[in-house]
Amino acid sequence: MVDTTHTIRVEVVSAEESIFSGDARFVALPGEAGELGIYPRHTPLITRIKPGSVRIEKADGSEEFVFVAGGVLEVQPNCVTVLSDTAIRGKDLDEEKANEAKRAAEEALKNARSDIDLAKAQSELAVMAAQIAALRKYRQKK
Repeated sequence: MVDTTHTIRVEVVSAEESIFSGDARFVALPGEAGELGIYPRHTPLITRIKPGSVRIEKADGSEEFVFVAGGVLEVQPNCVTVLSDTAIRGKDLDEEKANEAKRAAEEALKNARSDIDLAKAQSELAVMAAQIAALRKYRQKK
């Protein structure tokens, strides 16, 4: 039985699937104004998050990393929910594909013909840079 006074339920969900569901001692993620740390019985909040890695310290002390391409965080005293269009388990990140996508975004940035094209390319570039940083952080922890 999990001691719920020292853990919090964490759900990380992408548009396609549930990426992580389990009990954790601590969750760290990229808030819009900086890194957010969530412990059990945290004050409720809803906020947007930036692209980056979600670090989950599981109830057994091990860590799980999930890359999110931005999204929404909801915190309740006993549950943390992260909703993101794109969420990828750290072990599933592919550096070669991420670098390829980053190069494509850089090329799109150079060739942008309108403000909309420019904004889209900048957004894609930011997501891919964050994914590569998350991948490197994940590899360092292993």
